[in-house]
Amino acid sequence: MDIREFLQGYPADVVDKVVSLHKLGKLKQAVLARYQEPALTTNNELYQQAMDYKNRYLKKSGAIAKVLFDDKISLQHQALGLHTYASRNHGGKLKAKNEIRISSSLKQVPRSLLMAVLVHELAHLKEKQHDKAFYRLCQHMMPDYLQREFDLRLLLIAMQSS
Repeated sequence: MDIREFLQGYPADVVDKVVSLHKLGKLKQAVLARYQEPALTTNNELYQQAMDYKNRYLKKSGAIAKVLFDDKISLQHQALGLHTYASRNHGGKLKAKNEIRISSSLKQVPRSLLMAVLVHELAHLKEKQHDKAFYRLCQHMMPDYLQREFDLRLLLIAMQSS
């Protein structure tokens, strides 16, 4: 696995430090030292956290029908979570619902890092594209969003190598 491929766009000195830690087998330890809290492991906890963020930051966005861990989402395809907007015709009425699914593999990461994925998927309720407005919204909901996203990326690199 070429770590540099997963860290495109980051400064060379940061990438070099990550590569060095990874070669020494200390990357996972370095990331986990920052996040000591337990993982969030149940669908109920995940749903409650999503609703707390939605009610605080996205009151005017559409309702969320489901928030759950999904065994079918593979980290090998660079997907951590999915936001879907499904429209269905039911009895002559068009019903739409938002669903958020998070890879079950993330049940083993610290809560703070999982919350970054959840914030990312929630931001898609309002901003569909990964543009400046999207990332501004993520940072509005979680001021240290970019650091958590980076740390999660590092932890996933370390986990895939072990």
